[in-house]
Amino acid sequence: MDVRLPRLGEGADSGVVATIFVKEGDTVKKDQPILELESEKAVASIPTPVAGTITNIYVKEGDEIKVGALIFSVAESGAQPQRVEPVIVEEPVEAQPEPVQPPPAPLAPPSGAGVPGIPPPASPSIRRIARELGIDLTRVRGSEKGGRIVMADLRNYIARLQAIAFQQAPPGPQPAAPAAMKPAPVSIDFSKWGRVEKKKMSQLRKAISTKMVESWTTIPHVTQFENADITEVLALRKKFQKAYEKKNANLTLTPFLLKAVVATLKKHPLFNASIDEVTEEIVFKNYYHIGIAVDTEQGLLVPVIRDVDKKSLLELALELQQLADRTRQRKVALEEMQGGTFTISNQGGIGGAHFTPIINRPEVAILGVGRGAVQPVIHGKKLVQRTVLPLGLSYDHRLIDGANAARFITDLVAALQSFQAADVNL
Repeated sequence: MDVRLPRLGEGADSGVVATIFVKEGDTVKKDQPILELESEKAVASIPTPVAGTITNIYVKEGDEIKVGALIFSVAESGAQPQRVEPVIVEEPVEAQPEPVQPPPAPLAPPSGAGVPGIPPPASPSIRRIARELGIDLTRVRGSEKGGRIVMADLRNYIARLQAIAFQQAPPGPQPAAPAAMKPAPVSIDFSKWGRVEKKKMSQLRKAISTKMVESWTTIPHVTQFENADITEVLALRKKFQKAYEKKNANLTLTPFLLKAVVATLKKHPLFNASIDEVTEEIVFKNYYHIGIAVDTEQGLLVPVIRDVDKKSLLELALELQQLADRTRQRKVALEEMQGGTFTISNQGGIGGAHFTPIINRPEVAILGVGRGAVQPVIHGKKLVQRTVLPLGLSYDHRLIDGANAARFITDLVAALQSFQAADVNL
């Protein structure tokens, strides 16, 4: 039986062979892991579908393979093992006459109202797309009221440009289109100035890099900073820690943050929404799936805790602990890192104060949490020492205004400072 790489999850069509557990000639049981594949932000085990003997292994560690690629062959128990070489069969393709294309219609005249210097009406997302593609919007006819240009108008304009280009292009291979505005990468020989060492970027590191660049360059980030007095929360944590330990749970600050964030999201549903850039709609989500940034040896991963609003502090503490352990072992599935509505990045266990987290697209906000520190503050009418937690709320300024962010973080601080013993008691 030839075994090919199955689909690993939504949007995952390739990966890098991380570990091979067997060699040719080994006897294996059904569902025994044969190799591990690193794909995007997850590591998946590929098992054998039958018991038998491994006859061929067609990949090696470090190979990048795609869905459908032949990875190994196994002779089922009782069958005579045979070495099978992969064969690629190319079938002749019968030449088909090229269809005759009608001449394209002439391009629409400029859509502007004739006032020099005034751009045609269009949304910011349409203007951004046109700017990235180098399209002059005054050449696009808007189909909406007042000549407003929408995505369909932009598509029609591009299609007509392509039709004209294809009709006028001479036969034979054409030169590649010029690259986008991003400059071409340049390799620098750093060894000219001293000794260097090189290490290939992992599949995970490349995925994180791509996602961070995409988020930072497509979302206008603004960060709202605030401090929260968590003295009472820490007192509750200390009081109930032993009771939670008896339930095999570690009561950290993060479960409190989760409950406070969800309570605040319910007051401010815009922060639990997303922008559908194609339909130009705001998608409000009636569920609360919170991503938790986890620091691992391979890089930053963001697994998602689902339905936080329906879980107790104990349930959240248990799930957090299990999820963090599996994430650091790279045992979380790709599906477990999808579907989040809001993200928390808590660096308190490492150190540092305020920072600016990057939004986890397509979400519209993320909370950055620093390390709490004892500071002198005015409490009531007295100067006392209290533990202060630094918070940074980054938000998508296309959808959220500064006043909204100020209200959100003010309500979040109030929620963190209002926990009572009844909320924590088992």
